[in-house]
Amino acid sequence: MGTALVVDDSLTERQIISSCLEQEGINVSLASSGEEALEKVKSTRPDVIVLDVVLPGRSGFEICRELKAEASTRTIPIIICSTKGSEMDKFWGMKQGADAYIAKPFQPTELVGTVKQLLRG
Repeated sequence: MGTALVVDDSLTERQIISSCLEQEGINVSLASSGEEALEKVKSTRPDVIVLDVVLPGRSGFEICRELKAEASTRTIPIIICSTKGSEMDKFWGMKQGADAYIAKPFQPTELVGTVKQLLRG
């Protein structure tokens, strides 16, 4: 069905998101920081990225902006999945190039549905 790169500094959140996606037959790769995410994107070329905002080092907003600025990674759909769920946060996330924004705590059906929709994209 495709591969999702899940980027979150919380082990618990990575496990919850991975479990939701793997139950639907989506392969999952994991990263716990923005730098690790950038390395994994270059080496594994995921089909979709689920990206937290609050990360050690660089924020998810910065990572999103960088990936969308690069010609080689611009077309990879990015879903920001963050506890920063205000309308302003969502607006800012979309301005950085995110294809979708899901606030935590999320409904598994919303996350899986969004990932599947972007994989079909």
